[in-house]
Amino acid sequence: MGRQSNNSSQARHKFVKSLLQDVSAMEYMLEHDWFESDIIRIGAEQEIVLIDKSSYRPSILGPKILKKTKNETWLVSELAKFNLELNLDPRVFRHDCLKLMETELKGNLSKLRGYIAEYGIDYILTGILPTLHKYHLDLENLTPKQRYKDLMEAIKGQLQRGDFELRLVGIDELLVRHSSPLLEACNTSFQVHLQVAPDDFETYYNYALALTAPCISMAANSPIVFGKRLWHETRIALFQQAIDTRKTLDHMRQMSPRVILGESWLDGDVTQIFKDDIARFKILLHTDTGEQSMDMIAKGKVPKLKSLQLHNSTVYRWNRPCYGISDTGKPHLRIENRVFPSGPSVLDEMANTAFWLGAMKGMSNYYPDIRNFMSFADVRDNFGKAARFGIDTKYTWSKDKKITVVDLMKNELIPMARTGLQSMQVDQADIDKYMDVISERIEAHMNGARWMLRSYTKLKEETASVDEALTYLTASIYTQQNQEDFPVHKWKEADTSQRLNYDIGDLRVSELMQIDIFSADKKDLVALVSKLMAWKKIKYMPVEDKKGNLVGLISAKILHDTLILELQKKKPKDLLVKDVMIKNPITVAPTATLQEAMKLIKDLDVGCLPVIKDKELVGIVTRQTLVKVTDRLLSP
Repeated sequence: MGRQSNNSSQARHKFVKSLLQDVSAMEYMLEHDWFESDIIRIGAEQEIVLIDKSSYRPSILGPKILKKTKNETWLVSELAKFNLELNLDPRVFRHDCLKLMETELKGNLSKLRGYIAEYGIDYILTGILPTLHKYHLDLENLTPKQRYKDLMEAIKGQLQRGDFELRLVGIDELLVRHSSPLLEACNTSFQVHLQVAPDDFETYYNYALALTAPCISMAANSPIVFGKRLWHETRIALFQQAIDTRKTLDHMRQMSPRVILGESWLDGDVTQIFKDDIARFKILLHTDTGEQSMDMIAKGKVPKLKSLQLHNSTVYRWNRPCYGISDTGKPHLRIENRVFPSGPSVLDEMANTAFWLGAMKGMSNYYPDIRNFMSFADVRDNFGKAARFGIDTKYTWSKDKKITVVDLMKNELIPMARTGLQSMQVDQADIDKYMDVISERIEAHMNGARWMLRSYTKLKEETASVDEALTYLTASIYTQQNQEDFPVHKWKEADTSQRLNYDIGDLRVSELMQIDIFSADKKDLVALVSKLMAWKKIKYMPVEDKKGNLVGLISAKILHDTLILELQKKKPKDLLVKDVMIKNPITVAPTATLQEAMKLIKDLDVGCLPVIKDKELVGIVTRQTLVKVTDRLLSP
């Protein structure tokens, strides 16, 4: 990703000319057979989250780690300070390639662990870190590189409404707004690359589109965001909404998000995708690449197509077309599978990788042209359902057949993947190792998302707060994924047996507050509010206006005393909330620490603190909750 050199129209126009030249250069190289087509390589990128080993919360030491490891070319930055990416070497797709990829990945992760151990942090492999909170996504945690700042500003500059929003419904519901597109940094993935000959690109790209849903279903590992149980692979929706700059319009005008599966099957060569992306999506970043691609073509030199690659990096297709130059000096094309989440374990990731690569190569034996067997409408429908329901999905497959993920994988796709890997002469022992993981996962009906949802639901019933449940969940993920060759379908459910050693002083009010709040209006009848509080066993009820701003607080004690006095009168009044509420209650900010909240409650002798951000009521924290949490965390 390059940087935006300046915002002048002249600079942008120069970049556009360079971009158009790059498309022409690619067309020329395709027409004149410049591309490498006699070899197939594979590769991968591992995104990780850095966590504090005591609290299991994100660690923002990414930039410090990169300074320490500046000579390690395989380790690079990511958007947020708590993320890093490991790049694996490309290798020829044959024989022991998968075993070598796994060995390299484990070796690099081990080296990384050695570099970071002195800071009391470690890495974790998970699609979305359960202990990630909204405050971790403030722009102060953006990795301090100009290209990331430029990207954030460019996306924000195209926003057609006030803020970015997340609106997701699963078991729970998440409705939240955020001021920056750094919400994108919630996601971590394991991205797999497959080199494809130009003449085969159309066929294989369409295979990738059809396989997107099955890949999501069997590998889902991202069901929890901010303590909410949402989609089995919430990364899919979260990524789209995190950088979605569109607004609702009259007459249902269609506008594409920058995070997309696609609008149709590919009909033509790879340039059709690049042309469509240039037509649909405005340029976010531009820079002077210093390269005149058509001049290089005229000299017989292979251009890097820097402008095209820059624009391509700002359009987030789940199956991304990639251009590169091999060590042979020839250009090549790749398909990048971006749907796999990180984790739950290295073995799970490698099994996912083997499945996709094998299915891509084996599909030609079943579907010479997948477009003759499925409609793209079904592909999109399968994609959406897979993200929501994961391994529980039912698809529309070949010739309008309705089939569950389990049956499709067992009866067709796993055998297809085995055949594809065998056609590439991958070592049979490795085929068996990775495909057996997929088969056992399907048989057990247990992937990372299902394990996490089951564990978290149980933990919520056993713990004092959502934050505590999320921490136990993350601790269990961390512990079990570090057991050698231990895939997720063999994991035991998370429980509270593991000792949590984090400093309670690091806890913030936002991690402990109640957000399922019953509130009153100042014009409500006291009699009504009294009944509501009795029915719901509520001791404290905030009073808010129509904008959601806090205007008062009512306690059960105040209501009780008030009603007793009123009932003693000959003519009791119909009292309103405004007549009895505390008009200027003591409040606390969501960023305040647990210790600060406890001190306020103790010093001022209050039973609760409404939690306020910019006058808006966002939660409530009670003395009872704080005592429960501290007692549990401090108990031996």
